Formats: sequence, C-alpha cells, structure tokens
Amino acid sequence: MAEGDPAVFTATALPADPRLLPTVTNAYLGTRVFRDILHVNGVYSGAAGDTHRADVPSPLSVRMAVPGMDNPAETFTLNTRTGTFSHTIQSSGYVATQQLYAHHSLVHLMAFSITIQRLDHSTQPITIQLQTSFVPQSQDLDLTPGPDFQGAHYIYGQTLVPEVEGGPCPTVHMLWTPIPPSLTLDGEEQERSWEFLTAVAESEEETKRSYSEGLSLMAAGSLYCSHTRTWAVMRQGCSVELDGPLALQQALHGCLYYLLSAIPPRDSPGFLFHGISPGGLSNGTQGEDYWGHIFWDQDTWMFPNILVFYPKAARAILEYRIRMLEGAMCNAQEQGYKGAKFPWESAATGREVCPEEIYGAQEIHITGDVLMAFEQYYCTTQDQKLFQEDGGWELVEAVAQYWCSRMVWSEDEQLYHIRGVMPPDEYHCQVDNSAYTNAVARRSLNFAAEVARDLLLPVPQEWEDCASKLKVPFDAERKYHPEYDGYSPGEPVKQADVVLLGFPLMHPMSAEVRRNDLEMYEPVTDLAGPAMTWSMFAVGWLELKEVQRAQSQLLKCFNNITEPFKVWSENSDGSGAVNFLTGMGGFLQAILFGYTGFRIMRSSLHFNPAFPRDITKLKVSSISYLGNKLDFTITMEETRMEVTETSQDPPASPLEAVLESGRCFPLWEGRSVSFPTEPGWIQRSPTRTN
Repeated sequence: MAEGDPAVFTATALPADPRLLPTVTNAYLGTRVFRDILHVNGVYSGAAGDTHRADVPSPLSVRMAVPGMDNPAETFTLNTRTGTFSHTIQSSGYVATQQLYAHHSLVHLMAFSITIQRLDHSTQPITIQLQTSFVPQSQDLDLTPGPDFQGAHYIYGQTLVPEVEGGPCPTVHMLWTPIPPSLTLDGEEQERSWEFLTAVAESEEETKRSYSEGLSLMAAGSLYCSHTRTWAVMRQGCSVELDGPLALQQALHGCLYYLLSAIPPRDSPGFLFHGISPGGLSNGTQGEDYWGHIFWDQDTWMFPNILVFYPKAARAILEYRIRMLEGAMCNAQEQGYKGAKFPWESAATGREVCPEEIYGAQEIHITGDVLMAFEQYYCTTQDQKLFQEDGGWELVEAVAQYWCSRMVWSEDEQLYHIRGVMPPDEYHCQVDNSAYTNAVARRSLNFAAEVARDLLLPVPQEWEDCASKLKVPFDAERKYHPEYDGYSPGEPVKQADVVLLGFPLMHPMSAEVRRNDLEMYEPVTDLAGPAMTWSMFAVGWLELKEVQRAQSQLLKCFNNITEPFKVWSENSDGSGAVNFLTGMGGFLQAILFGYTGFRIMRSSLHFNPAFPRDITKLKVSSISYLGNKLDFTITMEETRMEVTETSQDPPASPLEAVLESGRCFPLWEGRSVSFPTEPGWIQRSPTRTN
C-alpha cells in the first residue's frame, strides 16, 4: 500500500456513528462493513409508501477480537484501488488481517478472508475470536432453512408484502460458509488464511452456481484476485487524476469508489438492474436513506458521470426507467393526465412510492429529468437500437404526451403554463411556472421531436407548439430568471434550482443573465441544504471563468465529507441520507464538466477548461464518445488528447477536434494531439472514414 496514497483511507478507530462506516457494494449486493444486514438489488418489501429495501441477514457481519488483549493496535483501511475494506490487529508476535469485499465480476458473491501471520519464532498456537451478530432471520422476509450445500448453510424465502396489491414478492436464496467462534494458527504454522463466502440470488439455481464458482476460485487461490482484477480494470476505465490539493484528490477517489460500486460491471451477467438510490444499495432499510427508493438523484446527479465513462452501465439505468414505464403511465392516468409521469420515488414497479403525497403530486420535474438522461445518452452514443427496438421511443413519446397534457393555455400571456408544482427548491410548493420545471419540459419536447425525425416518424404539431410557447419566467428588468411566477428576490431557497438552467439544462441565455442568476441565488440558498447544490454553483462560475468564486463554492462540499472513509452525508450537519451518492455525483460533475468545460451537445462534445491555480494538471481517462475512448490531459497552457480505443461493433465514428480559433486536428487511435488550451469541440470527422 503506497504511503500517503490518496486512494487509500486508513484509521486506527472506527467512526462512532455506524452510518459513517464504509460500504462494500457491487451492482447486485451491498452492505456497510460490520453491519448485520445486507440488501439485494431490486428486492423491496412493503406496500406503496412503506416499500423499502428488504433487510437480508448478513453473514459478513464478523469482527475479529483477541481474547485477553486490551486495546490491541488496530487499523481499518478502505482501499479504493482494490475495492476492499480491511481490519488489522497487530501484536508483538503476529498480525491478523480481515479483508472484506463485494465481488465485482461475480456479483452474486460477497466474501471475507482472515489471515494470521506469525512475526516471531514462537510455537504457541494463536487464536483469534470471531464476533458476529448474524442471525438467519429477517423482519422483511419469511425465511426457511434448506439442506446444506457443499459445506454451506442455506436459507431461502420471500418478501412479506408486495409493493402493489397482487404484485410480486421476490424470493431470496442465500448460501454461506459457516462461521466458527474462533480460528487458530497451530504452533508449527507460520501463516494461514481462511475464506468465507456468501452467495445471494433470487433463484436456488443461481445461488448454487455462484457459490460453486466461488469455491472453485477459492480452491485455485484466485477468488480475491479475480475481484481486484475486475475492479482495477473498472477504475482504470475511468480515472480522474489531478495534481493538486490532497483533500481534493482523496474526495475524488472516494466519490469514484462509491459511485462505481453501484453500477453494473462491464460484462454484467443477466440480472435486471434496478437503479441507484441516494444512499446506494448498502442503505435504504425502513426509516433510513429514503427507504432505498430511486429519485432524480440518479438521472440528474449520478448519470452524467457514469455516461461519459461507461455508456453500457448508463444504458442499464435507462433500461430500468423503460421497465418502469407502465407504472409511470398509471401515475399520469391517476392524476388525470396522458402519457407517463415518472414517480418522485420509484422502487420495483414505477408506481409512486413516496410516503408524503405532496412530492408525488407536485415535484413533476422528475419526468423531464429522466428524459434528459435519455437525451444525453443519445447524443453521446447515437445508439438508435435503444429507441427503435428496446422501448426507448415509447418512453420518449409518453413523456412528450404527459407534458402536453399537463400544460394549460393562458389567454392573457398567450403562452402555455404549468401550474401547481413544487420546483427542485422544496421550500416552495403549489407554485406556477417553475423556471426549472418548464425549461426541462421544453427540453423534453424538443428532444422527442428530434428523435421522431431521426427515426423518420411524424412529429405531432402539438409537441412543437407546446415547446415554443411554454413560459419560462424571465425578469427583463433585472435580467434574471425568477424561480417561479411571483418569486421575490431574497426569498430563501433550499437547493440548486434556477442555477440548473445553465447546467445541465443549457437553457439559452447570455453570460450576463447566467451571472445574474448565480448572484441572485447564491446568497439565499440554505447552507444546510443538500450537498450537490454547491457543485452546480461551482460549474456556473467556472463557465464564466470566475475560478476562485467557483472554488469557494466547491469547498462547501467538504462539509459533507465525513472522516475517515469519505462517506458523504446529505446535509452539512450530518443529517439526511448517508453515503450520499447524489452529492458525490454533483461533486464529480464539477470536476468532469466544470474543470474541463465538457458539454454534451446534439452533434459534438464541447470542452472549455478552467481550473484554480492550485491544480497544475488534470488528466481524465477513457471518456466515451461515439464509440471512441479518449484521454485528456489539461494544463493551463496545453491540452493533449488521444483516442485510446475504438469500438468495432458497431464501428466507432472517426473524430476530429476543432478549436474556436478554427484549427482542426484529426483524432487517430494511438496518436496524441496537443494544442494551447482554448475552447473547442470534438465532432464526427466529415472527411474521414475508418
């Protein structure tokens, strides 16, 4: 382990608040270390607003202890380069190490190992006790023991209450290596390791297959390295490295670790991915972290980062929304509208599961947020198959129909209005013409028309009409966007709202208006509001090249990063969701889209770098664009880019970089180009074919 490695977080004691323990998660299974429950992707129990991630008992909640040893020298380490948590106890004669991980290629497996290594020449047996609170029972599942399998204990059962009446109650099967009360290194042994496996799936067959596969890797001595290899490939496939302050580097590694832990691996086996909740898969039990529901947090805050590195994982997120379309159409119908209204909180069916009715009824911008993720994906990949064959078009069309039915015509203003909503700023409800909601609705309609044209389908006149005549409030005198009709300057705001018009919405406005929006809302935004807010102010100031102002906003995020394992809390006072992936997603966007100036446009990927003086170099690897992988190395003086990989199936589009000054550079695989740092864009090369 490298000394002072910014990707490795080490402590001699655990945080007093167990919510701040690090998580070991893959896209299918997740737990907080030393916790007696784990969660399974998509397995919820409880009806409607009570539905929550079902608590599954965790055989991994094992902690080493040494009999008769007071205050042993202990260290706890989260290594984000290997995707592993470890606990070490050191005495004068030996060291005992426990390693815990969620396997990143065999996603139905979690494992831990314990190694005792003798440090002297004594021949005394060394015994380590294993303490566990594991009981094979759950408040959310009716569990039955089954026959042992290949030395493993076996339980299985169904969740108790379906989300909707008559809906499915998923089954969970679990096999685990029995955990003895202690482990002993005999007198003649120098070192020994023990490995403990847990396999979880929704069928007996898959659980047994995964457990057997884990056993055969264990027998070959390669269970752990098959995990670390997969994780290392994933981390290399999206590295963001900067020469700058240590705290910033550590925050970056932490955010990437927790966010990447939540996404399907590149060659994910055929399990259905159920999206990413604000606290991830390790959290979301009843009464905690929004019950594990899926919000706009996924589509607006986490998705863009995932998209530019892992378009396949981004597609899996969109496929979750496509599978929830039927539920979204029921939501719209129940409220008397056409098309599809995505729920403010989504679980297994796409029906509204928010416990408080007001959000589900009024916070309708989520429907546009979902479609914006589809648009960003479409512009980055040009994957028409998702829209033509895999249900994407039906979703786009249903969202456009919803927005048209949700608008009313104002005779006075000769514009369409959207009335009675709650904007992203949840301090206000029942307002008319939320600037953000209306701008995202317009963007939905414009995108729907664009996809229709690309697929050679007729574009309903109503879509173009509603888009062009939808009111987005603007104060021509003060030259800024009021948050909604009747907003008075100075009114407190909970979180980033109007500032999102500039990014990610890219709503057309002059630099003067962009500045005025930032100036207007920065002082009135609640400092105790959720973490992702400040990163969006930072992106705005970076756009305007006000680098120090941007930095002062970004630094506010550090109030939400807890020590020692860089777990984010939703609010700066530690309240709200923990392992708050939403805040991490916003922070990553401030680096990935702020410092680089990346903007995903209809037919190009723009760049316009700006970063503070204490960062001398930024390197972003494996940005995906139109089937190519690109590396960017940016300093104040020079930008270097290189295509490192091109897909063959389908063939990647050949690219070129065009600078604002007019210079043009063909981008060939394996050959880097460099130029003085200035704005520009990457586009399909009009002259070259592969």
